[in-house]
Amino acid sequence: MSQIYLRPLELKDAEVSYQWRNDPEVWTYTKFVLKNPITPDIERQWLSNKINLANEKRFAICLKESNKYIGNIQLINIDADSAEFHLFIGDKAYWGKGLGYEASVMVLKYAFYNLNLKHVFLEVHADNAAAYSIYRKVGFETISRESEFLKMVINPAILQKLS
Repeated sequence: MSQIYLRPLELKDAEVSYQWRNDPEVWTYTKFVLKNPITPDIERQWLSNKINLANEKRFAICLKESNKYIGNIQLINIDADSAEFHLFIGDKAYWGKGLGYEASVMVLKYAFYNLNLKHVFLEVHADNAAAYSIYRKVGFETISRESEFLKMVINPAILQKLS
């Protein structure tokens, strides 16, 4: 039984997520570089610019037991048949507990069964063993490497094995 649920990101989430954006450990293996501290107002403005974009579906990862918001998962650059996948658990207390895997399965089912996408791709830092493990377990396959980042892709046929 799932420990989490996904819901659309909301402006109020900025009160929590701005803290994650200021934590360099959360972003160690990403292309995000913090130049100036992120305030709740800056985060709220960023969210307000993102949450209603037609080609993006951004979700909060929340614990069923407490409704606590612990991370984000999203599909961006959505077009007729593909999207780019992003995942992070911002609350480090929940790292390594299998929640990223659960959220990945949920959003990929949404991508393939609701949005009817043909493939979803992502980039992951080659040294990010935890993320790479999740992506491989879900069914992403490495298709190329650019510098320190691996490009991975998944299609609906692979995901059906998880159902």
